[in-house]
Amino acid sequence: MIELTDTHCHIHSIGSQKGEQTTFKLWSKLEAASIEGLTQAASKSGVTRLIAVGVTLDDSRLAIEVASDHLNVWASIGIHPHEAKDYLESEEKKQAFSALANNHKVVAIGECGLDYYYTHSSKAAQKEVLKFQIELALKNNLPLIFHVREAFNDFWPIFDSYKNIKGVLHSFTDNQHNLNQALKRGLFIGVNGIATFTKDPAQTAVYKQIPLANLLLETDSPFLTPVPLRGKINQPKNVRLVAEYLAELRDESLKTVADHTTKNARRLFNL
Repeated sequence: MIELTDTHCHIHSIGSQKGEQTTFKLWSKLEAASIEGLTQAASKSGVTRLIAVGVTLDDSRLAIEVASDHLNVWASIGIHPHEAKDYLESEEKKQAFSALANNHKVVAIGECGLDYYYTHSSKAAQKEVLKFQIELALKNNLPLIFHVREAFNDFWPIFDSYKNIKGVLHSFTDNQHNLNQALKRGLFIGVNGIATFTKDPAQTAVYKQIPLANLLLETDSPFLTPVPLRGKINQPKNVRLVAEYLAELRDESLKTVADHTTKNARRLFNL
């Protein structure tokens, strides 16, 4: 039996304007989309565990609501680097966010990190809000889901200023050097549909090099739909397509990829 885990999706935004609006609008393009329908379809494809990942205070609250209503869904609470400017000076928002970490369905903090490809929030704001979330995770003994884009030169010094961080580099598309840096620090590497459609041979080579002991699978649905479904709205069930692609790329069996990535997910997130 193939058992898979989608360690990063945004299904909580389906049908609810309380969540992140770009995600909500994208889900609305999927005819008759429902959380129940997507989780059932995922289960039929062997995807038995899902983590709904928040990106704002309200979006994180919604992720917890959905996780609380579904046995096979857990929540991660996060402030995305794009949103950092809205939290930097607000102690009220920070306190409300921190309180969410106590919920029994919360298994991680994030997605959080640094994004210098887009600077919707200043670099200074991103750094401070990242530190706030790292400290919250350490206080609550939770792993972190990191979003790092064109910002590793600033990310690693922040990371190294703390001890005992557990986590994953979500949607990893960077180079061999930063893969090596991540592995040296004991981080997991999250791989999604980008692996199936990248045109960069260096990226493909990196996906071959990720040790099974550090590999996690994700969809980031409704975004980043894998081949051969490009142009359609991504769904958690499609994590199987990512697993199948990696198995062929790495000359490993699907069961090997599934077994190791599910074991890794259960260990990191205590599922």
